[in-house]
Amino acid sequence: MNEMLRERGRILVVDDESPNLRLLDKMLRSQGYSNLVLIEDPRQVVQRYRSARPDLVLLDINMPHLDGFEVLEQLKGLQDPLMPPIVMLTAQHGKEFMLRALSAGARDFITKPFDRNELLMRVRNLLDAHMGHRLLHDQKTWLEETVWQRTSELRRTRLDVVQRLGKAAEYRDEETGAHVLRMSYSCALLAKEYGWNESQTDMILNASPMHDIGKIGIPDAILLKPGKLEPHEWEVMKTHVTIGAGMLEGDSSSLIKMAHEIALTHHEKWDGSGYPHGLAGADIPLSGRIAALADVFDALTSERPYKKAWTVEAAMDLVRENRGKHFDPDLVDVLEANLSGVEDIRERFKDDE
Repeated sequence: MNEMLRERGRILVVDDESPNLRLLDKMLRSQGYSNLVLIEDPRQVVQRYRSARPDLVLLDINMPHLDGFEVLEQLKGLQDPLMPPIVMLTAQHGKEFMLRALSAGARDFITKPFDRNELLMRVRNLLDAHMGHRLLHDQKTWLEETVWQRTSELRRTRLDVVQRLGKAAEYRDEETGAHVLRMSYSCALLAKEYGWNESQTDMILNASPMHDIGKIGIPDAILLKPGKLEPHEWEVMKTHVTIGAGMLEGDSSSLIKMAHEIALTHHEKWDGSGYPHGLAGADIPLSGRIAALADVFDALTSERPYKKAWTVEAAMDLVRENRGKHFDPDLVDVLEANLSGVEDIRERFKDDE
């Protein structure tokens, strides 16, 4: 083992007899091991272990208060992900002591009186192996952190892109870009409280901003008409769901598949009176049912050129009236139980004055 490892490697030595500690200290220092922690009272081992974070432990078996096996159990109880090798030291020569030590988790077993060369060779080999293991562990941790950071950056970029796509459609209508943010975060909240896992919740957060992307294909004369639409104009307006679904179909990614699903089904209604296909109940994908509720609730509570913002109480009254008609009854219950979370989202992403 090279000199750097001798200097860096920390060895914790536990023996209740001070002459043995001095002997071990002298042996190890003669070979360049300077990072030593000597403990005479075994009751101090756990505390000193936590502060020293050793790379090797030399542990006597026969000690007062706590014997080596009890100390070993205490160290194992710390559940250190990078537990150092432990070498048991004893004057007992019986095979049963060696087997017990090894079965308890010790890496090696050395009998007293110590053979100097044997002791130093075993210390060198075990410390060398552990330091190599620590290096690999540190590299693995660094790689995992780097991958996590890069993945987080990609996720943030992806979310930004899809939110901007959603905003493009909303700006053509008289909605605001903040609506896309409120709606998508409300979808994520409802999905989480409904029972979706973190991955599914993250997916709907990223996919739902594209729910009205098909409005890009609706003529301005209809999309921006200030008054009530004529029946034939309303039929054109309704095609934004199929236009949006067409823009998003054919991609193999789970994100775009869910975005396609939401774009196509967020105007379906629980009682089957929605569009484009008149789906009812559980035949409507859950992502579409969640998006429908989040979209309508935010639209009601937001001010637009053609209407004042409804109060949360008034919007909830309408939602309750449409429980089992427009909206999934279970999702209405989830919304009602989590109104404070939705209001926090509304406060976080306010419309520009």
